[in-house]
Amino acid sequence: MSVNEADRALRSRLLKLESRFMWDLRKEHMDLEDLSTRLQEQIDEGPGRRDTVDHSYSFLAYVRYLQDRPEEAVLLLNQSEERTRERFGEESERWLIVTYGDLAWLSYHTGDYTLCEAYCGRLRNPTSSPSVLHPEVYGEKAWTFLKFSIRYYPRAIQCFRKAMELQPDNSEWNSGYAIALYHEETSEEAEDSPVIRQLRRALELSPDDGMLLMLLALRLHFYQQHEEAEALVERALEVDPDHPHITRYVAKYLRVQGEVERSIDLLQRVLENNGKSAFIHHQLALCYRKKKIALQDVGHHLHLYMSKMKYWRRLMIQHLEEAVRLRPCFVYAMTDLALMYAENKDLNRAEELFQRALMMSSERDKYIRQFVHLRYAQFNHYHTKQEAKAITHYTKVFPSCCCSCLLQKLKQIAERHLSGDGNDGEALGVLGLVYRAEGELTEAAGYYERALTCDLNNQQHREALSQLRMELTQQAHIP
Repeated sequence: MSVNEADRALRSRLLKLESRFMWDLRKEHMDLEDLSTRLQEQIDEGPGRRDTVDHSYSFLAYVRYLQDRPEEAVLLLNQSEERTRERFGEESERWLIVTYGDLAWLSYHTGDYTLCEAYCGRLRNPTSSPSVLHPEVYGEKAWTFLKFSIRYYPRAIQCFRKAMELQPDNSEWNSGYAIALYHEETSEEAEDSPVIRQLRRALELSPDDGMLLMLLALRLHFYQQHEEAEALVERALEVDPDHPHITRYVAKYLRVQGEVERSIDLLQRVLENNGKSAFIHHQLALCYRKKKIALQDVGHHLHLYMSKMKYWRRLMIQHLEEAVRLRPCFVYAMTDLALMYAENKDLNRAEELFQRALMMSSERDKYIRQFVHLRYAQFNHYHTKQEAKAITHYTKVFPSCCCSCLLQKLKQIAERHLSGDGNDGEALGVLGLVYRAEGELTEAAGYYERALTCDLNNQQHREALSQLRMELTQQAHIP
């Protein structure tokens, strides 16, 4: 057999393996440094949830390969194999299918074809048919998609479901499925919430899982079921009081409940043991923001008020800067920091940071992009007073976020512009957008018609009006 034929034969075997190299994980969909930092944090924080930590080793190995650090990738995969054998003993082989696949591909890419053949040989009857995958492979794929990027969450949910079809009572698949659903929740009522049902099911199988307890507590708090949520928080602190990941969620819960001092105390204790957590620094900054906002609700002598305001703002900036330093792609912390710079009248620095955030978010999930546009709109609305730019970025948040406060802001800006110029086509179009979001279709159509009389060539307004007329016609024919 010639060298080329041997290579084709080996590659043909590799293409049948279940491996991260075969799962269409696109480099452009993630920030390697940010993902690397998060995975390393999960490993360093162990033992915690052993399943998620074990998967982090093998996934971090793939990230190291993408970072052109193959030696580290091999070391991490070997560590993953060792941990798997310690955990599952004689049952390890099914759990090592993906690890062997990754090692085979890694050996191939580094030119070690003999070792590549050896790893292929460990996998009997490899197949790419989803109908015969082991549940352990579905689970490994699911955890990978869940950690990889928010846009891969639907694929994670699908893989966890397939694993559960094969092993309905497996605690790991049920827990992973609950976590994935938590990040995708869209239900507005607790009774209709798939994530609450799945979290309860996962806790039946893993009653001492502090992470699941906290996720359920946070979700119940969202649905105003505070009594049960509080009991779950206390339970989480009982079963795993020292694990930093659990403490983070407890601190977040306390903050949203208004118990800011307790939250700060918990976060500072965690920070003493893990000063390199960008998440903790960001959570502390959010607590200090609550303290700063609370000043506005309490009467103070002006000098004392300004002094305390500067104090809390300084602490916020300190922790936000550290969060961004530790995770340069932490867009949420970056935009919060930009707004703090704006409050400090450092508008150039704020603008520079917002431009970085806008550039980074352009390749992220739509919800992250919309969050950045919302923050930048607020910056232009309240700090630079560039209302035209504010409108541009407020409208980029539609239609996903149509909350009443956002609609009210847009309406106020548009009406103020119209009070100075009744033929401001852009302002009329904004009112059309607002009334449409509020369900007032006839009023919306009227504003778009007026907007087009001011700007006949505005294609966006023309398309919106055409769509509205179709909707109004359909409504008229409904008996």
